[in-house]
Amino acid sequence: MKKAMLALAGALLLATSAGASERLSPWVSAWSTGLVSSETEKPPTWPEGPFVIREVVRLTAGGPRVRLRLSNAFGTTPLRIDGAHVALSAAPASAAIVSGSDRKVTFDGREAVVIPPGAVWLSDPVALPVKALDRLAVSLALPAAPGVATQHRSGRTTTYLAPGATPDAADLPGAITNLQWLQLSGVEVDNAKVFAVATFGDSITDGSGAGVNRYERWPDILAERLQADPKTRNLSVINAGIGANRLLKDGTSVGGLARLDRDVFSQPGVKTLIVLIGVNDIGMLSREGPVTPEGRQAVVDGLIAGYRQLIQRAHDQGIRVIGTTILPFGGTKTYRSDADAQADRQAVNQWIRTSGAFDAVVDLDAVTRDPAQPDRLKAEYDSGDLLHPSPAGYRAMAAAIPLAVLK
Repeated sequence: MKKAMLALAGALLLATSAGASERLSPWVSAWSTGLVSSETEKPPTWPEGPFVIREVVRLTAGGPRVRLRLSNAFGTTPLRIDGAHVALSAAPASAAIVSGSDRKVTFDGREAVVIPPGAVWLSDPVALPVKALDRLAVSLALPAAPGVATQHRSGRTTTYLAPGATPDAADLPGAITNLQWLQLSGVEVDNAKVFAVATFGDSITDGSGAGVNRYERWPDILAERLQADPKTRNLSVINAGIGANRLLKDGTSVGGLARLDRDVFSQPGVKTLIVLIGVNDIGMLSREGPVTPEGRQAVVDGLIAGYRQLIQRAHDQGIRVIGTTILPFGGTKTYRSDADAQADRQAVNQWIRTSGAFDAVVDLDAVTRDPAQPDRLKAEYDSGDLLHPSPAGYRAMAAAIPLAVLK
């Protein structure tokens, strides 16, 4: 009897060890966004009375079923949703859906759901086959505007708010439009063969300078590169960039280290994390008062310690971390960009390149800088503010990431 129990214990241990490195769920994030509160970022113009939100997202992985991840992360009251639908989007910059593709979304078999303050709610699986790079229209019916919205300020994709509409409407003519994603934090697909690459950063990852409804951000281009190569089609790309985000401190958004769990680690299927953050920590020091040598050193040391924390926490989740160097920002009027700021950037970049702390490093500074003025972006890579890349700059950044590093 004792031998039998020991044999059973050994078998259970082997089974547990074998399963530890495997996915326990077939679901993987095919689209997600970093979240902020409407109390710190400008809220949308809400319609009066019941209305429908229709937001369009581009998926980076396919599968036979999808499910929605809705969020009331910053809400102070329960969020009521009276109905939800998904469909294929008919065209960019359009609220129209593809005929025959509309599907009702349920929550525990019911059409309506009430999401508690601070909570995330997953929908039931929806049988709608999708492919990587398909656009999905997500329609939510709300009885009234939430008191505090959970949103993403700069979606660079048109969202439609239509009073009196139904979520299965073929189109929403006359809808109010804006560029925010609202109460939607993710779309997941049923595909155990796919793993997600999360891109984490500030407005440069969020895509400031990219066009609307054009998918020109560097994570967008990276997703297209992955799908063009048969060897990497099993990778999705999710964007956890937030404009003005800092690694160490809160601002209009929660600081990077404080939002990692919600915006990255909670997303299913993430196995690789690409990090591009720190320029706002360096630049915004001048907004906090006189810039002193001690203050500058504290930022440099803080970023290095913060990166180490981020790497350790990701490794504990079984996630590889790719570091990228901070891009040049010499001459920008957004915040301090003098020689001292550049020296601080170079100190941080030197650590990123040489510390060995990251699993791999991509030198985006070297890719985007002007050889004649290394503290500045190349003219063709500058969106016009000497801080954010142009669409050409984003393409160069995405092209610089070796796909073999992501596999």
